Amino acid sequence: MEINHSREKGKAMNRKRVLEGAFFLLVMLLSFYTIFHGQNMRQVMHALGRLSQVSLCAAMLTALFFVSAEGMMICYLLRSLNGHSSLGRCITYSFIGFFYSGITPSATGGQPMQLYYMVKDRNNLSESSVVLMTVALIYKLVLVLIGIGMLALWHEPLRFYLKEYFPLFLLGLALNTILVLLLLAVMFTPMSMKRIISEIEKLLVRTRILKESGKRQEKVAQFVDGYRGAVHFLLNHKGKVLAVCFFTLVQRVSVFILTWIIYRGFSLEGTDALTVMLLQASVYIAVDMLPVPGAQGITEMMYRSVFSGIFTGEYLMPSLYVTRGINFYFVLLVSLAVALVNHFLVRRQQNMEQN
Repeated sequence: MEINHSREKGKAMNRKRVLEGAFFLLVMLLSFYTIFHGQNMRQVMHALGRLSQVSLCAAMLTALFFVSAEGMMICYLLRSLNGHSSLGRCITYSFIGFFYSGITPSATGGQPMQLYYMVKDRNNLSESSVVLMTVALIYKLVLVLIGIGMLALWHEPLRFYLKEYFPLFLLGLALNTILVLLLLAVMFTPMSMKRIISEIEKLLVRTRILKESGKRQEKVAQFVDGYRGAVHFLLNHKGKVLAVCFFTLVQRVSVFILTWIIYRGFSLEGTDALTVMLLQASVYIAVDMLPVPGAQGITEMMYRSVFSGIFTGEYLMPSLYVTRGINFYFVLLVSLAVALVNHFLVRRQQNMEQN
């Protein structure tokens, strides 16, 4: 009976992944149609041929650093809590998270997969949860602070460049702020975490996905105790949290400066680096919480509008193809390769242990 239940659960998960994959591909095809339709591809290819190869390589390395930096922060916090994973393994978690976040609406699939593999590598569940939540919280907090700073100190230029997308920027900033407040509430009120988990368990029991179990409730209590202890540790080591905040700012700036690297790679002049970076930040803030895999479609449309006065002449669309191609699709393919290799190695390790 238990085996049949596990099989049904596995089939349901597979169906969900197939649907998510199909939705992602549909959105991607529609996005490609939108950005390529009506373009003079000969002119685009001619403009792309002028892009400096050094700038192209620098942009690709910057994009890979952006993802790897999250793994460095996971490793730093996990080691502080006596975790077992190496730096290379933590960077693997980061690429796995990027891949699943990129193909699921509102980037909801990344952290559960990261947590799954962290626990599989013998890291404590509650401590791993706190590490991932801390990284996510600081990641969003830095984005919110950048957005608030732009509104306060760069309001008029922001409205000028964003035009009709300014309300979307405000919406994105508001949604990210709400998420930060929710994460703070969950992190610092462990009993609310326990209630949330209990309600989820009750729902799963009612829908017969799980069977009622007293042992599971004991594990939930143990998880909350461990979770409370991990949060308490981080509160008593504020220097470590501040270090992660600073490195997260560096990580965020790296993906914003990627657009500036492409701008200079086309030998364009007239706009300073800070303006280009702030405009790229505004695009990220606006689309970050939208329920579309990888914010595809809307990101490209907003980029075309916001950067129309920056990448002048024939360079607007080529810059979009290169910038978006590197900071999302290129990294997504690398992350897919990492996820597949990781899956193969984990399965092989499981088979060896069973034998």
